[in-house]
Amino acid sequence: MYTVVRSYSGPGAKALFDVLEEKKADVEKTLKGVDGLITYTLARTEDGGVTVTVCRDKAGIDESVRVAREWIKKNAADIGAAPPTITQGEVVVLVQ
Repeated sequence: MYTVVRSYSGPGAKALFDVLEEKKADVEKTLKGVDGLITYTLARTEDGGVTVTVCRDKAGIDESVRVAREWIKKNAADIGAAPPTITQGEVVVLVQ
């Protein structure tokens, strides 16, 4: 299993998370289409937010990053939020 954490901060990050929350049904539908998706979490932080995605393999993680980028480009490009900091790697422990 693999995971990716996308951290959004700086100008526009809070507004981006407002849009993500407002359109959460569409976000969920979009991410559920990622092959091998195990979990997806969207959480607010003081200066924006983070997403945490776990997939069966690296290909799923790569697809989730692509899908997220395209969703933001289509639905929130006018906000001008900076691209996220992306951290990814192999899962060591997953508790559900």
